[in-house]
Formats: sequence, C-alpha cells, structure tokens
Amino acid sequence: MTEPEITEPIARPDVRPEKKRGFARRHWKGLLLSLIVLVPAAVMAVWLTATLAYSYSSGERTGYNQKLSKKGWLCKTWEGELAQSNVPGQAPQLFMYSVRSDSVAQAIEAAAGERVTLQYEQHKGVPTKCFGETEYYVTGVRKAGS
Repeated sequence: MTEPEITEPIARPDVRPEKKRGFARRHWKGLLLSLIVLVPAAVMAVWLTATLAYSYSSGERTGYNQKLSKKGWLCKTWEGELAQSNVPGQAPQLFMYSVRSDSVAQAIEAAAGERVTLQYEQHKGVPTKCFGETEYYVTGVRKAGS
C-alpha cells in the first residue's frame, strides 16, 4: 500500500510567516544616531570653513609687542598683546591678537623690544577658541619704519 501524496502544505498555527522589513525599519536607531552626530558635524565644518576662509577686515597695527605665548589644552595657538602708544607718557592701548603660524610667531619673537607693524585679518564668528582666542589673526610682521 502506498501513502497518498499531500499537495497542500499543512498549516501550523504556531509558525508565523516572516515579514520582510526594509533597511530603515531595521536600522532606525543607527540612522537616528548618525543624523544626530553627522548633521551637526557637517554644519560645524561648513561654518568653520566659511569663517576662516572669509576675512571680515584686514589691516595693520604698530606698537611694541608686550607678550606672546603659546596657549591651549588641545589646539595650541600663539596669543599676544601689542602695546600701541600714540603720545609718550600716555597709557598704551592693548591690541590682543592670535597667531596660527609658527613662522610668524618666531618673527614676532625675533623683533622683541623693537617697534613692529603687524598685518592682521579679522575673522568674525569662528565657532571655537581652538583656532585662536581672539578674532584678530596676525598674518605678517615687519619692523616699523622699514
């Protein structure tokens, strides 16, 4: 005797058919975390690039370099003060500046004790102090009168 063939599958109530899920549905936590981290990082990068690439103003200041030191926990920049005095005996006005280039900082240190002219660019809105504590970035230096 032969057994009869079963043509239809036997339905079992404890087995559910598997649902197809899309990529976004399975990985929504990862996508959300990526959006929370990557979007602000991209916005910060664009903002930083724009503020450092575009100069709000530029000019020169002349005086005696009073202080120049390398500061910062993570990002080291040179920070300095230029004493500007128009009339002898009058209290000087201080010009605070930042230097990002080591070669410019060395040129300022080489002219210690002499009257110098600093060429600078003003960058408004730089998002962190990692690129300098002031908005004035010195790009060049020369001895005054030369």
